[in-house]
Amino acid sequence: MARRGAARGASDRKRPERQQEPVSATVDGGLAELVPDRERPRAWTLLLDGAPQSHVDLDDPSYLSFAYQRRLGHVIDLAAPPGRPLQALHLGGGAFTLARYVAASRPRSTQQIVEIDAPLVQLVRRELPLDPQARIRVRSADARAGLGKIQDRWADLVIADVFGGARTPAHLTSAEFLAEVRRVLKPGGQYAANLADGPPLAHLRGQIATAASVFPELALAADPVVWRGRRFGNAVLVASGLPIAVAELTRRVAGDPHPGRVEHGRALADFTGGAAVVTDAGARPSPAPPPGTFT
Repeated sequence: MARRGAARGASDRKRPERQQEPVSATVDGGLAELVPDRERPRAWTLLLDGAPQSHVDLDDPSYLSFAYQRRLGHVIDLAAPPGRPLQALHLGGGAFTLARYVAASRPRSTQQIVEIDAPLVQLVRRELPLDPQARIRVRSADARAGLGKIQDRWADLVIADVFGGARTPAHLTSAEFLAEVRRVLKPGGQYAANLADGPPLAHLRGQIATAASVFPELALAADPVVWRGRRFGNAVLVASGLPIAVAELTRRVAGDPHPGRVEHGRALADFTGGAAVVTDAGARPSPAPPPGTFT
């Protein structure tokens, strides 16, 4: 679980607290809004056209507010021994929440962010600046095009959190895309993706089947109500060429403020239910959230 309450330096303690005001700007993806967190003095939520995308606490980058980001944080924590630097590729930037988390929890990590929305990148850089000491490179490009420029076996971790209009683009759902991800990963590297779906979970089942056609080891973490197909929500898929620390991931996900469930192996294969592998030729975007999902 994400750490809370990081200590501030003396200069921060002397600075008087000031009520932050929302910031908005038109970006390629629509209306971007940075809304201050009234409970955390220097924390913000990024919304795109009203849909929450990221939460960032500039005082404590190790704090992860959203449930799916906490689950991705667990994957980051378990990707290597504590404190060991990682080479991480982030497909989709948002407010750079997970890249900040890696930099805070694993100093000296080398990271690349690929985010297609250049005006959004400019807004986040201006209003929520990155630590200048962090080794984070941000590239404004399509996620798959940016992935294609990464050298073979460069990454310990590839994290995909890409949404356009609250839907994952079709070309980021196929076996061909995942084959490129595996090319970029080191032999023991891991791929983690934020997926979104609702009843009857056809998209989620298809994504599991597609990942299983490329990676031998899989695990999926989600809220119980999402597993049961009762509500639209997020699920975190983890895939690797080598065994995943499923027992520890399960324990951490179950211990979150909003407990989730992890499935793998036979249970995950049974859940997939014979879904077809998605290829570029037949790929479709993930389903749109139903009205009222984010209200």
